[in-house]
Amino acid sequence: MGVPLLLWATERGIALDFISPGKPTQNGFIERFNGSFRREVLDAWLFNTLEEVRQQADDWLDEYNLRRPHESLGDLSPIEFLNRRGHTAVSIYGWT
Repeated sequence: MGVPLLLWATERGIALDFISPGKPTQNGFIERFNGSFRREVLDAWLFNTLEEVRQQADDWLDEYNLRRPHESLGDLSPIEFLNRRGHTAVSIYGWT
């Protein structure tokens, strides 16, 4: 793990938790997210610049968090799920 990430997390009171190598079932939610992102963005598009990657990733995150229904959330988007429970998201990415 990189020192900048460790410092960033520590400054924000975020505890980092690591899964055992070769044990993706220990963190199924993020593994699912990573797989979806890889299939729907990284493997689906040919990029010429880093800016194109960033723009496509931002567009995909908007769709994923603001509009796309998630079966695990009762077919609500993550933002709808939070709103119905009286919570507000810090940002569409879930962090500041």
